[in-house]
Amino acid sequence: MKNYQMLIDGEWVNSSNNETFPTVNPFNQKMWATIPQASDEDVQLAVKAAKRAFENVWSKMNGLKRASLMFKLADLIDKNATYLSKLETTDNGKVIRETKTQMHFAARNYRFFAGYADKLNGEVIPLDNDELLDYTLREPLGVAVLITSWNSPVSLLANKLAPALASGNTVVIKPSEHTSATTLEIGKLVQEAGFPDGVVNIVTGDGKVGDTLTKIKEVNKISFTGGVKTGVIISRNASENLIPVTMELGGKSPNIIFEDADLEAAIIGAVAGIYAAGGQTCIAGSRLLVHQSIYEEAIEKITDKAKGIILGNPLDKATEMGPVANEQQFKHILSMIKKGKEEKAELVCGGERVINEQLRSGFFISPTVFANVHNDMSIAREEIFGPVLSVIPFADEEEALTIANDSEYGLAAGIWSKDVKRIHRFAKKLQSGVVWANTYRVTAAQAPFGGMKRSGHGRERGYHALLDYTQVKNVMVNLSNDIRDPFSIQV
Repeated sequence: MKNYQMLIDGEWVNSSNNETFPTVNPFNQKMWATIPQASDEDVQLAVKAAKRAFENVWSKMNGLKRASLMFKLADLIDKNATYLSKLETTDNGKVIRETKTQMHFAARNYRFFAGYADKLNGEVIPLDNDELLDYTLREPLGVAVLITSWNSPVSLLANKLAPALASGNTVVIKPSEHTSATTLEIGKLVQEAGFPDGVVNIVTGDGKVGDTLTKIKEVNKISFTGGVKTGVIISRNASENLIPVTMELGGKSPNIIFEDADLEAAIIGAVAGIYAAGGQTCIAGSRLLVHQSIYEEAIEKITDKAKGIILGNPLDKATEMGPVANEQQFKHILSMIKKGKEEKAELVCGGERVINEQLRSGFFISPTVFANVHNDMSIAREEIFGPVLSVIPFADEEEALTIANDSEYGLAAGIWSKDVKRIHRFAKKLQSGVVWANTYRVTAAQAPFGGMKRSGHGRERGYHALLDYTQVKNVMVNLSNDIRDPFSIQV
């Protein structure tokens, strides 16, 4: 049993009210750690610590020194990747083969943004009056609140923490109450790397903690990854103090297979797009749009693949899909499957809790395929965040585009076709922040990530993320010896 503490101003502390809550392994439903439930006082102290560190230390440290610390953190994450991945898999049930990869990808993100820490250049702007010198400075915002979801805690944190630190901001991190352990472990590595006290603070707890954090006027930036409902609340809180917000929210991503696609590759991409991570990812290709001429063949191949997915202990490298991360999400997925049945979608496979002897104690749901889905059904419109695929037929390119864009979400999309002209034409028309062509669910530190519509705004990863953690100051200098008296201007 691990008993974690919070990180505030360089000190590991319990909640001021000594409240804790359990964290449960979704594979066997056993409690394996306790996490502090932060009080309002704890939250205030964390923000004050971040503000002091920003004003006294971090904003005054040059980019080269910030980069050096970030490179050390990246090295430590790589060194501890096996340990961190085992903890994260224990915490959220994601298979070890993915959590291990995500640890190394997180380290890559810190290195990528460390490289920008001493390159946040301003620019000289030529003006009409050549006796005026005009230039810009790119400066940090101040205290950034980073709130992450439970499905990929370390990876999601790297998307936010890396650009925030590189650009000179200090932070208060609030991980999901369902998966706080690995974020707290990252806090230990931050200290080992030598970051000054107060630059990185971590408070844990339920939604009340996030609600308090996002109402504090000393906060200068909020970045949130999670559900739309919580995003709306955070945006409302932030608006009271005009705090800028980056929102990475949900998705109902269309994965579109045209008649000329390499069908074998497309089927693998479709299966990986929905069943990798058990569908518990915002970019899951949960709506599979298939041209009617290959629809039946695609259904058969997808079903065969889905039935062959190996479920088991997520710590076992042979396991291909683990349990749902927590009981609340488990119940939600089953309720959405029930809706699909009620709406007369054709359940081709799965659709039930796995109750065999080896898996009965975990939150396992069999890979599920619904065929003959209409885009107005609940399973095609609402984010399920689980291993449930809705397969929708289409007749031509125009209908595919209409179906794909007929969603309140706009996070990711996939196109499978050998026609390069179609790919570019279609990608331009898709209402999606990310478009993959002949691949799916691929990420890169350099590539900006974010959504449109109710999938959020702002971008994470890539140079564009730095823009969301900085502000531009304009400086204008008079180089002439003229005295400009506005009251002596002749009309």
